[in-house]
Amino acid sequence: MEILVIIALALAIVHFGIPLSYYFIARRSWLPLPWRVKRDESYRPKISIILPTYNEEKIIEKRLDNIFSQRYPRDLLELLIIDSSNDETVEKIEDWYRRHEGFPLKLMHESERRGKAYALNEALKISTGEIAVIADADAFWEEDALPEAISWLSDASVGAVTCLKRPMNDGSAKIEGSYRNYYNVMRLAESKKFSTPIFHGELAAFRKDLLEKIGGFPTDIGSDDSHTATMIAMNGYRSIAPEGVLCSESVPEKGYGEWRIRRAQHLVQHFSRMLSHIGIAPEGFRKILAIETYLHIFNPWLLIIAAGILVYGALEGSSLSDLLLGSGLLLLLYSPYRTWVATQLYLMMGAVRNIWTKEIAWEKQEKYRKRTNEAIK
Repeated sequence: MEILVIIALALAIVHFGIPLSYYFIARRSWLPLPWRVKRDESYRPKISIILPTYNEEKIIEKRLDNIFSQRYPRDLLELLIIDSSNDETVEKIEDWYRRHEGFPLKLMHESERRGKAYALNEALKISTGEIAVIADADAFWEEDALPEAISWLSDASVGAVTCLKRPMNDGSAKIEGSYRNYYNVMRLAESKKFSTPIFHGELAAFRKDLLEKIGGFPTDIGSDDSHTATMIAMNGYRSIAPEGVLCSESVPEKGYGEWRIRRAQHLVQHFSRMLSHIGIAPEGFRKILAIETYLHIFNPWLLIIAAGILVYGALEGSSLSDLLLGSGLLLLLYSPYRTWVATQLYLMMGAVRNIWTKEIAWEKQEKYRKRTNEAIK
């Protein structure tokens, strides 16, 4: 029994030790690095903003106002909306357009809802911009996030740019905010080292020629934004999340756990596909891709295995197992620890759920609409 407890303790040390070590290395060694990017803040190429919509009648006009408020030359911008709604989203878009006549907006309709990546690829076919910017309807760009993101693409070494995110509501958003504090540090540090393998569909800008080179957005996995950015990094270009490109994200009022599980599913799909690519990744990206793949696919299971062994030991009368289990439960009172454990559970549940569904297209979840509307006025 003592051997089993020692094994459980070793698994727990590895589970917590590797991500903590990675975090401290990233924060202390990579985060202070200069960007090594020759950025022209006045860079203004022609861009195509692609906004897939599905049952967004409660929020779409606010979202369009948010895009409209970005200070980017109208003659160098087009907004392509591809809709698959069965509510009044289209009517709301048309009403908004009548009040903003002359704004470069094109509205397309999908006869069948097949997921975000299908919509993005369809819009990409008719886009005319040098840069494709993908967006979500229920997240909002902070002031001048769009021109800020585009300016980083003035350096030919940068192939893709995404945002850092903050939740904008109370309730579940407080939990999400704790998670994001750690998450954003990692995305920024990885970007400064070379590239981050995790992108955000709330705002992600890609060079169109690179999108065409890799075949567009993948339609058979859910994390189309992260996977596309990672494939661009595999081609030697940097995929980055700069500190000045910020988005605010509304969080589901109900079904927060399901929302997190679906996101975890998609990241597991993405990193599972990248397993065979690690060895051929560019040198500056290889370690980042390897550790993030490990953290998303393998590391969560060490925690549940260790816990299972300790539960077995406790049932067999091991006082050391009781002590370790009690310590783990007591630590749940500490918010960062609790957030970490929840994230591991979401990843494991997402991996299991991938066995029977990839969740490429999903039902709309209600979010904090009232607070969201207040936050973006």
